[in-house]
Amino acid sequence: MKLKNLTKKIRRLEARLQKDAKKLAKLKRKRGAATAAGAAKKAGKTVRASTRAKTKPRVQSAAAVQEPSGAKKVRRKLNLTPERRAQLAAAMKARWAAKRAAAATNPQGNSADPGFTQGDASQPQ
Repeated sequence: MKLKNLTKKIRRLEARLQKDAKKLAKLKRKRGAATAAGAAKKAGKTVRASTRAKTKPRVQSAAAVQEPSGAKKVRRKLNLTPERRAQLAAAMKARWAAKRAAAATNPQGNSADPGFTQGDASQPQ
């Protein structure tokens, strides 16, 4: 290769490396600003949450915290083979049939309240 071509290639490579270094520095600055903003936002939320907790009674806040946690639970999709899926379906159908048979033999146990009997509803106390 000629000396002129080599110097051109070196100059281009240095320019490209300098450009990439500037780009990297810019991205690092953006990341730092985003993490600082996220930390400030999180700190603001915790301050607001603590002031809300002080104004409301503790019983209501504890009940409000427990209800959404159960509602937001996401079920994981199972990766099953068709054979295993059929096996589980058969097992569940057997369980449901046994449950129906047990419910048919014991009609008194169908009430929502375990201590409830037919006489309780008709006789006021």
